[in-house]
Amino acid sequence: MRLGIDLGGSKIELVALDDRGRVLLRRRRPTPCGDYHQTVAAMGELVAEAERDLGQRGSVGVGIPGAESAVDGTIKNANSTCLIGKPLRDDLQARLCRDIRLANDANCFALSEATDGAGEGAETVFGVILGTGVGGGIVVRGRVLAGANRIAGEWGHNPLPLPDEECLPPSPCYCGRCGCIETWLSGPALAADHLRHAGEALTAPEIADRASVGDDACEATLQRYMRRLAKALAMVVNVLDPDVIVLGGGLSNIDRLYRSVPQLWGRHVFSDVVRTRLLRNRHGDSSGVRGAAWLWNTD
Repeated sequence: MRLGIDLGGSKIELVALDDRGRVLLRRRRPTPCGDYHQTVAAMGELVAEAERDLGQRGSVGVGIPGAESAVDGTIKNANSTCLIGKPLRDDLQARLCRDIRLANDANCFALSEATDGAGEGAETVFGVILGTGVGGGIVVRGRVLAGANRIAGEWGHNPLPLPDEECLPPSPCYCGRCGCIETWLSGPALAADHLRHAGEALTAPEIADRASVGDDACEATLQRYMRRLAKALAMVVNVLDPDVIVLGGGLSNIDRLYRSVPQLWGRHVFSDVVRTRLLRNRHGDSSGVRGAAWLWNTD
């Protein structure tokens, strides 16, 4: 039995999978806001409850909104700031009395989709999260690529390439830099772009819905978004050349992305042909927690 935990800012989710990926049990509870020690305790309690209910002990993989430092193993780059600087792996292993595996949540998403999702059977999969934030994860031959600095796939904190139409000053990012891909392609960024150009406050889903029924201002906003996404993904294709790019997060539900973005990215890819496929995720919101469980399937 494999147990996966997805540690989010508002909820902690646990799933138990059998060897075929079938769900045996799923549990959620609120994340203790800003309290590191209570967060560790909550994860430990979820594991204990699941193992008691299922009558067996499992491996444990954890997806987190950050990464482990290659220097001392503490957590860095986490938007759940109570994790930063904390030895999460050590503390959770001590509580559970076993080794665990831990990875960035975008890496877990990519692993889930590469294992038994939209990218199943592909040699190289790049998983993209387009939601409140923007992130990426890389899986090669069924294994997460973490990188020498534990930041492989940190696509959202590079500058948007070829910003020919983005003449406005770049927006500040929470990471301390300006003009990161996240500040152009997240859900809040899409809403802010529409407000800036059209003077109307709408959510990202509302913009997509109105564009689909002929709203000219929303259509213009969505066209800008798709051009930016195409340029940003073309950079990934030029560097990684993946077989499949899988989209996740709330914005992955915009159907037009899968048709329009591949039509746009070709002019920015350094190749005479682009065989990379852009696909919608198969497991939806469950991909992250499933990928955490599959971390024990990568030996």
